[in-house]
Amino acid sequence: METTYFSIKATMLDGRVLRSRSVPGLDQEVYALLATYQALIHTAADAVTTRPGLAMERISFTVLLQAAADQATTASRYTRRPGPTPLLGPIGRMVLDNLLPTARRQRVKARSRENPTSKYGPNAGEHPQTTQTSALSIEIHVMEHGLASRHRR
Repeated sequence: METTYFSIKATMLDGRVLRSRSVPGLDQEVYALLATYQALIHTAADAVTTRPGLAMERISFTVLLQAAADQATTASRYTRRPGPTPLLGPIGRMVLDNLLPTARRQRVKARSRENPTSKYGPNAGEHPQTTQTSALSIEIHVMEHGLASRHRR
């Protein structure tokens, strides 16, 4: 479930938030996103089965989503043709034409070493080691007649 949610959040929503202001509306949006995600993954699986030996990891979800969006906006091939429906449609062809490389880059961060020389002093952020004396002087002026008004300029 976490992988699905991450894919939806990172690619399908593209940083946007859900727009519904009611619980039933949110339910509808979430179910629509999950159904769309499932349809896209099913399309990717169909595309993979047309090429024996192709790993599902080589399918780019971003390309898959963009190809599906392009097909939805151009509205091509929505008319039903007689005969069997081919397993590989325009979305599958687009995905197979843009496969990810077989050798993926390593997804780990290089180990960082702690620098032995710090730019901060050894007592940075610490209280002073010695006691410091402070003096405070307060003068109170009582104004019996209030403040004098200012002259207008």
